[in-house]
Amino acid sequence: MHRTLFATMLALVSTMTVAGERIVVPDPLSPEQRADIERRLNDWPDLARYASDNAALAPPAKGEKRVVFMGDSITDGWGRPDGEFFPGHAYVNRGISGQTTPQMLLRFRPDVVALKASVVVILAGTNDIAGNTGPESLSTIENNLTSMAELARANGIRVVLASLLPVHDASNPEQSKQRPPETIRALNAWTRDYARAHRLVYLDYYAATVDAQGSLRRELSDDGLHPNAAGYAVMMPLAQAAIDKALASGR
Repeated sequence: MHRTLFATMLALVSTMTVAGERIVVPDPLSPEQRADIERRLNDWPDLARYASDNAALAPPAKGEKRVVFMGDSITDGWGRPDGEFFPGHAYVNRGISGQTTPQMLLRFRPDVVALKASVVVILAGTNDIAGNTGPESLSTIENNLTSMAELARANGIRVVLASLLPVHDASNPEQSKQRPPETIRALNAWTRDYARAHRLVYLDYYAATVDAQGSLRRELSDDGLHPNAAGYAVMMPLAQAAIDKALASGR
């Protein structure tokens, strides 16, 4: 999800200059590439992405239990651009394509806590495994997920931790190389055990979307990574049941 762009950014580091407090990327790049790279270098967690939306979002109405979804492109693309995100519910989507857990942790306060969420649904880690923002150990991913969960609970927000989905290689033979199935399973096992140990809600997308060979069911994704409409149709009731459980738990 942005590995090529990240590699390009790293290659440019030695030639960058600083203008005031902003990093300026040298040519030759297209204006669009240059602007995108400068934006990412100057706002690595992409705090600007939802800044205006957050400012415009009214506080929860009396009795409203606001639900915020924190994640990467699998969350970001849910219901966009032409669909609807959880019809009948005013749930807040704060996914950003390509992001990793350290980026999400940096924006967790403005994009979740400051919105007065009652529940946060966290789906994160697949891009960490793929190395989108550099190599990461499983323990680093786990620590970032732990920090998000602790930050939520410290602010009275109930936590739903979602498992990663499997991947398939039917459309892209590199998917399982970038995101090894055994690593996905290991992170999911940790997430399940952490949720149980801390009495959080574990949302198991993996079990509902995996086939007999341990791959993402082909009919649920066109590219082997992102759910299609059929994939989101499987995920939606699972997410809603997890939200309902979190709200009922009082934690």
